[in-house]
Amino acid sequence: MNDVIELLKSHRSIRKFSDRPIPRETLLELIKAGQGAATSSHVQAYTVIHVKNQANREQIAELAGGQGYIATCADFLVFCADMKRPTEASERTGANVVRGMTEQLLVATVDTALMAQNVVVAAESEGLGICYIGGIRNNPQAVSDLLRLPAHVYPVFGLCLGYPEDEPEVKPRLPVEAVLKEDYYTEDSEQVKAFDTTMQAYYQARSNSNKDTDWSHNLTPLFDNKLRPHMRDFLIKRGFEMK
Repeated sequence: MNDVIELLKSHRSIRKFSDRPIPRETLLELIKAGQGAATSSHVQAYTVIHVKNQANREQIAELAGGQGYIATCADFLVFCADMKRPTEASERTGANVVRGMTEQLLVATVDTALMAQNVVVAAESEGLGICYIGGIRNNPQAVSDLLRLPAHVYPVFGLCLGYPEDEPEVKPRLPVEAVLKEDYYTEDSEQVKAFDTTMQAYYQARSNSNKDTDWSHNLTPLFDNKLRPHMRDFLIKRGFEMK
């Protein structure tokens, strides 16, 4: 396989970073690489906030559930779904703009995720480590207030960037047979059972934070309670009315 495929298959989340700074020109090139991602109808419905203020980073770390590496990584970015810019641009042409559609929320969220993943691949190709921070959605209004986000913009996730200080093992993925199906959706419980065995061995053997669990049990906290039930009301208040 070529180097790009091998890079993609070697992804790890990094949570310990050296104090080596990322050159400004490198960061700008990563953002430009992100802009090269596919975007629905060329809408480019995203904005990235580079959080440089250390006090703000420390506050976000607490809002995200005490994730201290937000404050200690070389650079921290917040990727925002942004329907403000494209709807206002359209409005300036004289269009009768309709806001708050569910499809607009989906377009902006997908655009943002695609853009961020391009940034991640570019960063890892430069020897950087990354860690996505979905925990900013624990307190999305407080994060929005801190970053002064206007209506029709919401924070999707954060991203820690820096030079790795450790080299964690690559976490196994589901067997390709479980996720690639031919023509129709088919049952995959046997592949999941086999994957649970694989993940239990991984969790017990890994060098950092080893534990006795498997993939299915690790999912329990996500589905046996309502996860971030505040998000619907928050998004509506942001102008994403999901009409």
